[in-house]
Amino acid sequence: MRHKLAGSNFNRTANQRKALLRGLVSSLIEHQRIETTLAKAKAIRGITEKMVTFGKRGDLHAKRMVMSYIPNRAVVAKLFSDVAPRFADRNGGYLRIVQTRQRVNDRAPMAIIEFVDYEDIKAKSGDKGAKKEGKKESKAA
Repeated sequence: MRHKLAGSNFNRTANQRKALLRGLVSSLIEHQRIETTLAKAKAIRGITEKMVTFGKRGDLHAKRMVMSYIPNRAVVAKLFSDVAPRFADRNGGYLRIVQTRQRVNDRAPMAIIEFVDYEDIKAKSGDKGAKKEGKKESKAA
């Protein structure tokens, strides 16, 4: 019986589950937006928000705590330099989960998990991409 057992184990052993969640969290920080199942999105939301809170602290201990969970130095550097400063004036709720569809294979509910300011970042990067394309066209002419 499952009396008072919190969380989902995703039918994996503890090591496999930890590796799955670590990979999803690092992918989310790296790409700012990922699509996964609804249950996995709900599972990584709390972990990622803790990582962003550590990033907002920014001290050496916080970096070591994040490095113990996410061993990729490039992702940790992006968290501390890009992601965390965007949420300096926000007390929580850094992520948004949007249910999208049901997967074709097994009808699992899919969801997109993204940072709440993803649309603003996407618009800014889209403007930069348009400027670069305009420069390339002017050089070609």
